[in-house]
Amino acid sequence: MQATMPGGPRPDGPRYEDDFYAWTQYQAEVLRAMPSADNRFDRENVAEEIETAGRNERDAVRNRIRRILEYFLMLTSRPAVAPLYGWQRSIIEARDELDDKLSASLRRDSEETLPKLYSDARRRAIIGLLEHGETQAMALLPAECPFTFDQIIARDWYPSRWER
Repeated sequence: MQATMPGGPRPDGPRYEDDFYAWTQYQAEVLRAMPSADNRFDRENVAEEIETAGRNERDAVRNRIRRILEYFLMLTSRPAVAPLYGWQRSIIEARDELDDKLSASLRRDSEETLPKLYSDARRRAIIGLLEHGETQAMALLPAECPFTFDQIIARDWYPSRWER
C-alpha cells in the first residue's frame, strides 16, 4: 500500500503528526490487510475504532465550518446591529478550533462537502434569524454558498451585508 502525500508517495502512509485523519484511515486499512494467526486480537474492532477517531476529527471540522457559515449568513442578512459582536466572536472561536484541526485531507473533504455544509448552515441561520425576530432577513439568504473556502478560514475576514 502506498499513500500519496505532498512530496510524493510514502510507503508507510500518511504520518500521524502531519495529517491525523488520513493517518487513521490508512492505519485501519493496513490493520485489516495484515494477516493474523492470533485470534485473540480483535483486528476488525480495533480498525473500526481507529477509523472512528478519524471520522470524529472530520465531523468536528465540518461542524466548525457549518458554524462559521451560519454566522456569516446572519451577519450579512441582519438589519439589527445588536448581536453583531457575539456572532463575530462565534466565528473567531470556530476558526481557532478549525485551525487546530484542519489538515490537507480534511481541507479536501471540506471543500468537497461545502455545498451540503452550506445547506445545513443556511437552515441553522434561518432559525437564528427567527430567534432575533429577523423574519424578512431570511429571504436574503442565497440558496448556494457565496463564500470561498479561503474566506471561511481567513482569520480576520468577514462578509459585508447583502445589498437590499
